[in-house]
Amino acid sequence: MTDGNGTVALAFSGGLDTTVCVSLLKEEYGYDEVIGVTVDVGQPDYEFEEAEETAEALGVDQYVVDAKEEFADLCLKAVKANADYQGYPLGTALARPVIAKAILSVAEEEGCDGIAHGCTGKGNDQLRFEAIWRDSDLEVIAPVRELGLTREWENEYAREKGLPVEGGDGGRYSIDTNLWSRSIEGSELEDPAEIPSDDIYKWTENPSGKSPELVEVTFEDGEPVAVDGEDLGSVELVEQLNERAGSHGIGRTDMMEDRMLGLKVRENYEHPAATVLLTAHEALEGLVLTQEERQFKAQVDQQWSQKAYQGLVDAPLTGALEAFIDDTNERVTGTVTVKMEGGHCRPVSRESEYAVYSESAASFDEEAVSGGITQQDATGVAKYHGFQSRLANDILEDVKSGKAAADGSGEQSED
Repeated sequence: MTDGNGTVALAFSGGLDTTVCVSLLKEEYGYDEVIGVTVDVGQPDYEFEEAEETAEALGVDQYVVDAKEEFADLCLKAVKANADYQGYPLGTALARPVIAKAILSVAEEEGCDGIAHGCTGKGNDQLRFEAIWRDSDLEVIAPVRELGLTREWENEYAREKGLPVEGGDGGRYSIDTNLWSRSIEGSELEDPAEIPSDDIYKWTENPSGKSPELVEVTFEDGEPVAVDGEDLGSVELVEQLNERAGSHGIGRTDMMEDRMLGLKVRENYEHPAATVLLTAHEALEGLVLTQEERQFKAQVDQQWSQKAYQGLVDAPLTGALEAFIDDTNERVTGTVTVKMEGGHCRPVSRESEYAVYSESAASFDEEAVSGGITQQDATGVAKYHGFQSRLANDILEDVKSGKAAADGSGEQSED
């Protein structure tokens, strides 16, 4: 720990963890001044109001950085990679590098000596923040982790010190909201057997017999650019789909997630727009990419998602993966119509000038195929299909019965 006489920049939300950290950075770490940095990646307005009020009550200078556009662009880049982790769209993971870079920029501009976060030693965010910060000369501080604090201890400490604490349902849940997703964890939700109450959800309504709705998404080079024919900026596009898809109950995930440190945790997520856009994008890729490209890209997408989950969006491997993703997505241009109904969405129409598809070749109503190929030409393919497997099974049976041929052909000699 330092003797202080300096300034530390704190990732500041105004919630329990960061509020407690302000006091601890002065008392336990000896810093003379703490500045709070709040980064806007699409949180609701009341969170900024609470953070401002808390900062004022604590006597902390607060810096607010607008990074919505940067974050939205990264989210749409994730769409090109069909990015998810263990079945849910990445959200918090994508936001952390954007937030970390913004905080570091403020810390360096203000001549800070240290930079701090309120993450625990059990989660992923500590790693995502510090992957960015440890490339600087600033002292990296993590009071909650380093002092082994619990939420119960923090609440008691806040009461004793008279600290203003507003965040996340009075501290009951740990809630993280951004433009792309909303996560809810903690309290009774830590029990995998506990059925969550509906009031934990804010973005998605329970499916209640609402009439189905069609939405058309237009893509250019793999990125969504319009909804129902209306060109929209990245932020507005995501916000509109969050509202429309959320009204159908689309985008809820309740899962057991394996964190980077090996801990298994129960997480609840809401991600309406992400669900629709990922569904539509994958449908369009299915129309325009070859079978081999789709198979290989699935591996590339998985690797990109893994690096993004780790917060390593600037890693050399990530850039190399993006080169392939960008190249294949140059043809992912067109429109997809998605049907939203009863908590689910599915593609029901797709169009593109790059479609690797021939209606006449595939049609059951047409006798010929294409390029001089006839249906009868498939006979030879059918004869060879599975030949090696059949041969292997025959030989295995012969070996078991003691009839195997010496040359492995499966055919017995007449001698």
